[in-house]
Amino acid sequence: MSFNQPFNETKPWESQDTDILTKDSDAWQLIVWNDEVNTFEWVIETLIEVCSHSTEQAEQCAMIIHFRGKYAVKVGNYETLKPMCEAITDRGIGATIEELVS
Repeated sequence: MSFNQPFNETKPWESQDTDILTKDSDAWQLIVWNDEVNTFEWVIETLIEVCSHSTEQAEQCAMIIHFRGKYAVKVGNYETLKPMCEAITDRGIGATIEELVS
């Protein structure tokens, strides 16, 4: 705001906020959903192969998915997560990509 303007003069509001969510930003999460069809072993194997999780990490994710109903197994940019999501759903496991909420 400039103090050289008369007090009663109005100036159009301009947004300086340039933090726009794009598919290139790392503000996306890969969510895997619980179901009553897939086994723990299948979900764990999928997370290891598709998401490059360690065995321990995949097991922990599977437990969280089971008890909470869903879990963000990976965070990153949309273009990186999209093929992972497709590979998971191709294996019959529910997965979506969602905006990361801070």
